[in-house]
Amino acid sequence: MPRTVTAGLDGSRESRAAAEWAAREAKLRGLPLKLVNVWEPVPMARATLLGTEPQQHGSQRSETGVPQAEGWGRIGRESAEGLRLRHPGVEITAEQVSGRPGEALAHLAEDAALLVLGSRGLSGVGGFLVGSVGLAVVAHADRPVVLVRAGEQAADEHLMDPTGIPSAAAPNRPVVLGLNTEDPDPSLVEFAFDAADRRATSLRVVHGWNPPPYYAYGLSSDLGLQTELSQQEATVLTEVLRPWRQKFPAVEVIEESRYGTAAIHLVDASREASLVVVGRRVRRSPLGARIGPITHAVLHHATAPVAVVPHG
Repeated sequence: MPRTVTAGLDGSRESRAAAEWAAREAKLRGLPLKLVNVWEPVPMARATLLGTEPQQHGSQRSETGVPQAEGWGRIGRESAEGLRLRHPGVEITAEQVSGRPGEALAHLAEDAALLVLGSRGLSGVGGFLVGSVGLAVVAHADRPVVLVRAGEQAADEHLMDPTGIPSAAAPNRPVVLGLNTEDPDPSLVEFAFDAADRRATSLRVVHGWNPPPYYAYGLSSDLGLQTELSQQEATVLTEVLRPWRQKFPAVEVIEESRYGTAAIHLVDASREASLVVVGRRVRRSPLGARIGPITHAVLHHATAPVAVVPHG
């Protein structure tokens, strides 16, 4: 059975932006699009406490965990019909499932090429407001998860046209990949190259590095040492990417090995990106799944859609 691109949808502005992005991605990949709403029934004891009667369908909760009014059937039909008109050729279905939103969405991701969720717009520092459910899905899903902010439009992912206005008719902005050269996972690198290849755009690979602790104190005053370490890190990055350049010869690769915190460089690069790709190491820990600090920072502060690719 072919995989799908799956998008969480509850009729909110952010989920509609995610569905639009997912439809464009489905067309790029030649895959069907599945729109999914997750509702969580209110337990009878809780309903009694709240002074309400339990309903057959219960209270709906979106992918952000916000209770929604009844009427998903209408929202799903209208959303699917609108997407079919705007994205001809994409097979689109809509369904509703029950369960706890974070768990249900992570489970749905298992059968998808990727799962697309909306964020609640921009925070005060210019990035995502990623809710607890969204973070839980990212931390537990075994497939790539893409976060799309409210208000995201196709034109935002493209360069300016000759009149200086962002236009979907102009070439795509670069795809940005955050890469740790000490342990580069093939699935992460391939996802980024494939995304750039499908968009007929360049891939900007950002590698942030810091010197070993025993170098740190003297690095600022020893420019020669800093230059030597910079050259070493750049050489390693080039070698890591060499086989991928050969596998994707049509993709122009821009290598950036930069001193300092990787998260800062990635957030800065997101301002000129069509998509930011970062990884999440899958750890089997008694403390549960977690999101690394760099990915966590990028999720909250990037201004472009962010794809989180789990890897071993």
